Amino acid sequence: MSEQQDVIIIGGGGAGLTAALYTSRAKLSTILFEKLAPGGQIALTDVVENYPGFPEGITGPEISMKMEEQAKKYGTQMAYEEIKSIQKTGEIFEIKTASRSYRARSVILACGASFRMLNVPREKELTGKGVSYCATCDGAFFKGREIIVVGGGDSALQEGLFLTRFATKVSIIHRRDKLRASPILQERAKAAPQIQFIWDSVVEAIQGDKKVEGVKLKNLKTGETTDFKTDGVFIFIGHDPNTAFIKGFVQMDDHGYVTTDPQLRTSLPGVFAAGEIRAGAVKQLVAAAGEGCEAALQAQAYLDH
Repeated sequence: MSEQQDVIIIGGGGAGLTAALYTSRAKLSTILFEKLAPGGQIALTDVVENYPGFPEGITGPEISMKMEEQAKKYGTQMAYEEIKSIQKTGEIFEIKTASRSYRARSVILACGASFRMLNVPREKELTGKGVSYCATCDGAFFKGREIIVVGGGDSALQEGLFLTRFATKVSIIHRRDKLRASPILQERAKAAPQIQFIWDSVVEAIQGDKKVEGVKLKNLKTGETTDFKTDGVFIFIGHDPNTAFIKGFVQMDDHGYVTTDPQLRTSLPGVFAAGEIRAGAVKQLVAAAGEGCEAALQAQAYLDH
């Protein structure tokens, strides 16, 4: 059993790292758990153009490393472990990983969300073999190839534009005939010579034995199905909250997102939630950072009283 902390933060994305910065600067002993790499989803983003203070943009990995460095500068301990369970006994929270237990007086949930899958045949089997959820990670493998991007929001268009650096052709598959993405991204995508749009369509199956060779598309208006050859399938259709391990611990909505009051307090005193894990959160880095700050200040007030 490790020594007791003032604050345990679960999740090392924009919300968690900002919360850690604030709690550590307030001289609260803080340990942050992240099962993958600092930055969360932002670390997988090529260029961040909408975070204040970086008029030329900044890469996702770079801003992630800077945020981690800043939190550690003020005393945040980083633990790259996955949380297996969490419970509250009296006024103390006990967090268990695969190797040990930790105790804390308060908890900030900033676990974020994971890429949503299509859940179609051959998707799981061909993940890493042509199916990807990260253009920054895998785009370079498709130099000179033809690929598809599934989705119609900001992520789909942003990653589709990034993939034009490598692929000769990027076909964006969208289930509607209008995009949800911001106007500036729509303008860029429609002006890119390598990008084409396939409207009112969904992927019903991914085809291929050892690697992706094509997809089966269905037009939702006509019902017609066609086989479409492609070398890669990049999927950007939203996210699901990483809340399986806290089911029953705090109140959630029907979609598994943690519900909070305006002060980011959950249904359990001493537990706060920030970022994409929270119901109603705006899925932007700047918003996540703001919520991380708010959660940290509320945790400090809780501990003071």
